[in-house]
Amino acid sequence: MPDTTARLGLPIMAAAQAQKHVTHNEALQILDSITQLVLNGMNSETPPASPSQGELHALGQSPTGAWQNQAGALAQWQNGQWIFIAPQEGWLAWDMPANQVVTHTSGNWSPLLQNLAALGIATHADPTNRLSVASAATLLTHAGAGHQLKLNKAGEGETAALLYQSNWAGHAEIGLTGDNNFHIKTSPDGSSWTEALTLNATTGQATGAAVQSTATDITPGRLARADFAYSPGNLIGSVTESAGIPTGAVIERGSNSNGEFVKFADGTQICTAEVPVSITQTASTLFWTGAISHDFPAAFSQTPTGSGAMANTVNAWVNGRAGSATQWIFSAFSHQSRPNDLVQLCAVGRWL
Repeated sequence: MPDTTARLGLPIMAAAQAQKHVTHNEALQILDSITQLVLNGMNSETPPASPSQGELHALGQSPTGAWQNQAGALAQWQNGQWIFIAPQEGWLAWDMPANQVVTHTSGNWSPLLQNLAALGIATHADPTNRLSVASAATLLTHAGAGHQLKLNKAGEGETAALLYQSNWAGHAEIGLTGDNNFHIKTSPDGSSWTEALTLNATTGQATGAAVQSTATDITPGRLARADFAYSPGNLIGSVTESAGIPTGAVIERGSNSNGEFVKFADGTQICTAEVPVSITQTASTLFWTGAISHDFPAAFSQTPTGSGAMANTVNAWVNGRAGSATQWIFSAFSHQSRPNDLVQLCAVGRWL
């Protein structure tokens, strides 16, 4: 018959043994140490100077003093001396300093709820879904400040994403799917997918089915691109075009020594000018300026429609027109001499 029990190593009283109480008490002391195991110290190396009765430590790998050569053992102070117990695989204990349950595995004490192979809460986990939760809701909250939920993948070509399912068929996915750009995908059946929106990881710019693909793309429901749409930031500026499609602002306004002009994105252009004239030459019973040319402040693509009027003089008129794509041709007439006056000119045509 063995001297100790198979699992806990408790001493066994022999038949006709004298002083059986000694063996019995030794077994009780061991049970007192390991039953409802509470550890006052983890990986302890130096014995405390004044230990309390029943104080229990899980020793580290290099214990000193009275604990020397007891690496990995449990040390309990009982009746003025340390007793040592070898912990066994699978023992559970309460780590008092860390306020957590620990388990003894492979010669070490580890937190019970760390490095688990799988965990199912109200459902079953499996090798793929190692954490499974069946619940009406799942709350992840802060511990005094902010909170981050992190999804990490092994490499750029892998996936780190949130998949939204209905009856186990995927209908939406957001995250890093196949590269390091941020993707938003949708699916009607979990099989065919549409890349709704992609945000470039370097530039942050957006592409995808939810965004205009070209300047002429007016598909209902798509988001307008800044370079294809107009807003207060680009409504007024330089008007340009390419193959008849506007590539710049909607309205352009300018002026120079020849007058003022306004250009529109559809190709319309309006030019105006005030030209000083002297109506002093005689023509029969009238006074006139003679033929005058004046350059447009901005050239047209072809000869526009031109007109003119006097700014100040009553009973005076202008015979004016656009002589070419670059200038007005006009004459001013009056019934009296007007050495200082203004002619107001206007031309309407196209800049493209």
